[in-house]
Formats: sequence, structure tokens, C-alpha cells
Amino acid sequence: MLIAIAAHLVVAAVLPVVARYRGRAVFAVAALVPAATLVLVLTRAGGVLDGRPVTESLAWAPAIGLEFTVRLDALSLLMIVLVSGVGALVLAYYVTYAKGEHGAGREATVLLVFAGAMLGLVVADDVLSFYVFWELTTVCSFLLVGGDGATRALRRSATQALLVTTFGGLAMLLGLILLGDAAGTFRISEIVADPPSGAVVNVAVLLILLGAFTKSAQVPFHPWLPAAMVAPTPVSAYLHAAAMVKAGVYLVARFAPAFAALPAWWVPVVVVGLCSMVLGGVQAMRQHDLKELLAFGTISQLGFLIVLVGVGTHTAAVAGAAMVLAHGLFKSALFLSAGVIDKRAGTRDIRQLSGLGRRWPLLAVLVTLAAASMAGVPPLLGYVGKEAALEAFAHGSVRDVLILIGLVLGSLFTVAYSLRFVLGAFGTKRGVDPVEARRPEWGFTTPVLLPVAASLGFGLAVGWVGKVASGYAEAYPAGPEPYHLALWHGVSLPLLLSALVLGGGYLIYARFPGWDRQLLPTTLDAQLGYRAVVSALDRTAHGVTGRVQTGSLPAYLGIILVTVIVLPSAGLFAGVVWPAGMGWWDSWLQLPLAAAVLAAAVTVPLARRRLTAVLLTGMVGYGIGGLFVVYGGVDLALAQFLVESLSLVIFVLVLRRLPPSFTHGRKPDPSRRWLKGAVAVCGGLFVALVAVLFSTVRERPLEASREYIARAMPEAGAHNVVNAILVDFRALDTVGEITVLLVTATGVASLGLAAHTRRRRHVPEAEGESQQEEDIRA
Repeated sequence: MLIAIAAHLVVAAVLPVVARYRGRAVFAVAALVPAATLVLVLTRAGGVLDGRPVTESLAWAPAIGLEFTVRLDALSLLMIVLVSGVGALVLAYYVTYAKGEHGAGREATVLLVFAGAMLGLVVADDVLSFYVFWELTTVCSFLLVGGDGATRALRRSATQALLVTTFGGLAMLLGLILLGDAAGTFRISEIVADPPSGAVVNVAVLLILLGAFTKSAQVPFHPWLPAAMVAPTPVSAYLHAAAMVKAGVYLVARFAPAFAALPAWWVPVVVVGLCSMVLGGVQAMRQHDLKELLAFGTISQLGFLIVLVGVGTHTAAVAGAAMVLAHGLFKSALFLSAGVIDKRAGTRDIRQLSGLGRRWPLLAVLVTLAAASMAGVPPLLGYVGKEAALEAFAHGSVRDVLILIGLVLGSLFTVAYSLRFVLGAFGTKRGVDPVEARRPEWGFTTPVLLPVAASLGFGLAVGWVGKVASGYAEAYPAGPEPYHLALWHGVSLPLLLSALVLGGGYLIYARFPGWDRQLLPTTLDAQLGYRAVVSALDRTAHGVTGRVQTGSLPAYLGIILVTVIVLPSAGLFAGVVWPAGMGWWDSWLQLPLAAAVLAAAVTVPLARRRLTAVLLTGMVGYGIGGLFVVYGGVDLALAQFLVESLSLVIFVLVLRRLPPSFTHGRKPDPSRRWLKGAVAVCGGLFVALVAVLFSTVRERPLEASREYIARAMPEAGAHNVVNAILVDFRALDTVGEITVLLVTATGVASLGLAAHTRRRRHVPEAEGESQQEEDIRA
């Protein structure tokens, strides 16, 4: 798995060169990588489905326990089938779609990087790697949606997707950190196997769900997904139907076995999922653009999936796994068909499309089958998964009955907008001239045919899908007769509900055509809410900047100090106990040096002349250097003395061009002086307390420190560990510091020479000599 992830990134790096010589054939080259990954994973599927997950690790900082760990289990296997399988199809489809377009190298590169990031995301077993891949998918989505950024719509949509998903990603990261800290491990499989409990865990799961809801475009964060439909259709088919939006569903599915019993988990999952399912279906009925119709349908279907994988029952988990695969297959096929229509007919508006079914019978049949799977028509996989979903809530508690009602209502709209898509795209309409368009070539139809064929095949023979679904559902307790996927379970309540849904969905489509008017109040428009939030943030930023960026250096320093004091102080000092038995000094030489440093520091604010303040500040620095000598850090003391000497020289040269007094004829404001003094004192006390607490709370040396001590003598021949670190172990860092000092010395010399040159140009020779002598005496 590690090699497969690396292969995506390595091949992506050379794709721009391939595109320069082979043009759009670069997409075919890129498609080989996810196709090979799919084959590799399927060869290991047998052991995974038998309950033997595959785990690989790459330690990149073993001394402190940092490693990149991947784990292939049933859920990861299911997601890789979508990520790599649909990814290969989309890249192959792009060969025909991109004909005559520029930027093939860029699109292929970013798509392949995205495929690698999604692969890493679904197999990552440590929190840090998971978050890195999570945000990498966000960055790739921004680049793919924004394209070349030539239009305002592209830039606005890409920015909205980036802001919403990044906000959710940061919330998720905080939740994962809290969860890992409570569990005592940051391995996801270990957290799920032995979940922690407590109030912190409730907060953590809410933050994790927030990340999942934003990524999967759930209410009220959903508007970014329809806005992202400005992206090319293959991008929409991959990112916004089969892969990226599934990341949120995967996150819920991964952690649900551990936390589904918590009200903080299942209540948001059920409420948000059902609201998204129903509202997405209602909004889909109002769309005339095929891609926007599919986008709102995706929001609805993702809400359905969130509920199934999040409620935490065995049957619901089986249904959720089946529907995740079914959704990826039928929705990718529908998006790709919308791209065919757009390319060949020149429009995606269903009000202008007519007669395509007679002109393109093969594509019409394929789209009908894909939409039938989405609506839950047998014998397709969508029906198998939807019947399992109805079975999961058909015989349970009051909660289950309420969920069942919500699923049935949402499914009615699913059938309705499925009919709207098929008949709107391929039906013959009165008063609309038939569209004149040539038949799409095999490069367009084959990528649509394969997922439709897979959906039909998996529906007729659900054995492999059933094994994968049951493998994931093993994390939940099953009844005496656990549910298994099958095309026919006999006459039952789920079968009757399926028939009711199909009939009721048709009636909604046929009898209630008035969907063009606004059905929801404006106050519930999430897109307006997003714009209001962004505008409020802009106004707040302008207001804060206008009051903070005043051009006053003391004000800047004061704001920084206040921020440092206020924000982290509560977290730093919470639960910290003052160390017992700590002495006030270790050597009597520290006392006079500390007294001199304190006296100089207290006197600096009282100084009226700049040179006096500079000299007192230098005294503080030299006193700190003396304390380094007392502690035995001679090398640190030498560096401190050198820096202080250079600083004094620079200050003196600069002060010659400034007025000698701070006030310069202005009367100081006593209230401001006291305010500045209070901020300075609080800042100093805060830093001192943090230094003392942090230096005494450590009970034993860090692992890195022990390694330095152990390696100093045998590898560097040094008794002084600090010297060995500076000269041998971190030599490049030391060279960089020396370079900085040389640049600083060069700047000081240049400043002095420039000042001397200016004086020689503007001062007569005799006066210049006397001035020079005076400068030397000074």
C-alpha cells in the first residue's frame, strides 16, 4: 500500500512532461496507476475478508514514536474499489473529453495526486497521516474546481469549497487530538477497539462530525457542492460523486463502531443526515441543469449514507456498505453521461433537450439503468442496498420508526428526481425541437457502461459485496440471524415500502410540477447564510485591522504580548502544580548577576534618552550571558556576547540619525506609560512562569536528548554534548546561524560606510576631518 501511494505521487510528477509530448494521452498514462492499485488490492481481498487486515508502517521519527501506518480492512477495501476503480474510469474518460482543450498536464497531475491522497486517506491508521491526506484532498479539490481561474465563477466556487472544507478539517483535527489524548493513542484502529469516555470525548466526536458534515456537503454546509459544478464534468464525477465527498461518509463509518451509542454522536448523525436527504431531494426537483440536479441529489444520497453508517447497528452497517458502493457506481455513471450530453448537445438544460433518447439509444439505456439503481429498482445494486436500509429500521424502537419515516420520505424524492433526470435528458418534449447531435464515440460510452454493468452484476450476484459489507458490519453485534444482502427476501415490509416509494416517487414527479417557485423561506437559504458569514468576517477583519494596525510599534508589541498572555494561559496553567523543593538559586554568583539584570530592566522604561536605553538593554543581555557562564554554557555565553555587541553597534549607528530623546519635545502621557508597564510586567511574569514550569515538569530526559548524550562521545568524540550538537549533529543549522551573523556584520559595516560617505559628500574637508575626529572621540 505504501508503494501504491508513492506511485501516485511519483507518476504525477512526470505527467506534465508526458503531456508536453503526448497531449491528452497523458490521462491514459495516469489511469494506469489507479487501475494497477485496484488490481493489487483485489489480490489481497481474500485475506482481508477472512478477518486478517493488512498493516504496513514506515517510521520517519522512531525515537519519538512518529510513523506512517496504513491498514487495509473491509471498509478500506470497499473505498479503494471506488477511489481507484472510478478514478481509472474517469481518467480514461478524460482522454476523449479533453479533446482540443489546453491544460491536460495540469488536470491529469492534480487528479492523480488527488487519487493518491484519497488512497492514503482511506488506509491511514494514524491521526497525523489521516489529517495530512484529508487536507491534501481539499487542496486538490480547490485546484480542480478553480481550474485556470479565468472566470469569477471559478474563483468564487473554488474559494467557497476551500473555506468550508478547511474549516471542517481544522475542527476535525482538534477533535482527533482530543480523542487521541483521551485514549492514550493516536492509532485510529486502537481508538476504535478501546474507545475512551467522558465529557471531552463528547466534544471530540462533535468536532469530528463537523469535519465529516462539511466534507460530505451536509446541511447547512452543503452549498459548496452545487457551486463546485462549474468544474469539468469528469472532475465532478470523481471528486463530488465517488471520492472526495465520500471522505466524510468514510470518517463517520470508521468511528461509528466506537461511538454510535453516544447521543452526541447519533443525534447529529440522524438529524443532519435526514434533513440533508429530504432537503437535497426537494432542491433537486427545482434544478434544470443536469449537473446541478445531480449535485443536489448527491447531497440527498450522502445524507442517506451518513444515517446508515452512523447509527451503529449491524443491519444498517451492511446496508450502508452496499449503498456506498452502489452510490459511487450509479452517480459516477450519471455525471459522466451529463458530460457526454454537454459535449455533444452543447447544453445541460433539460428545458432545451429533446429527442436524445431516439438519437442515442445505447446511452439512454445506460443512463436509465444508472438512475434506476439510484431510485432503488430491482435487480440493481441500489435496490439491494435500499431494501437492506429499510429492513434495518423496520422492526425497532421509536427512534428506528422515525428514521424509517425520514428515509421513506427522502426516497420518494430520490425516485422523483431520478425520473426528472432521465426524462429531462432523453425524453421528447412538446414544443422543443429535437437536438441535433452526433452519437458519442466509445471513449464516452465505455466509462459509463462499466459502472452500470457493475451495478447490475452486483445486484444479481451480491456475494462479493455481501462479504465486504458483512466484514465491515462485524464491528457491531448481530442478532441470532444476522442480515445478509440478497436480491430476494420474500414478501416483507421492506419490499412493500420499496413498492410504495417507487409509486409515490412517480406521483410526485407527475402530479406536482410546480417546483420552480421557492419552496423554503429565504432565512433558511444556506448559500445566503454562507455569504453573510463571509461578509461578517470581512467586516470584522477590516474593523480589527483598522484599530490594531495603527502604525505604532509599541501598540504592535503590546497586542502581541496581550495575545500571548491571554490565549494560552488558561490551557498552560490548568492542572500544573508548582514544583516542590525547587531552590531559588544554585550558586551565589547568580545573585549579583540577577540583581544587575533586574536593575537594568527596571531602569530601561524610565530612561528618557535613546542611547541610555540601548546601553541598559545591552546590560541585560550581557548579564544573561554571565548567567550562561555560571551554568557552564560558555558557547552560549559567547554567542550572547557577540549578538549583544553587534546589536549595540547597530543601535548606535542608527541612533545617530534619530533625535537623542524619546519624547523630542512631547510630553509623555502617564496613563499610557502605566498601561505599557503593566503589559510588560505581565508578559515578563508569564514567560518566567512558563519557563520555570516547563523546565521542572520534565521528569526524565527526552528520547532525543538521550540519543544525543549516547552518541556524543563515540560518534563526535566530544565530552560537551552541546558542542557536539552544534558542530556535528546539527552542523548545517550552525552554518546557517554563522551566515546570519556574517550578513548582520556586513550590514553593520555597510551602514557605517554609507554614513561616512554621506558626510564626506556634504561636509567641507576641514570640517569633515574635525567631525571625524569628534566621531572617533565619541
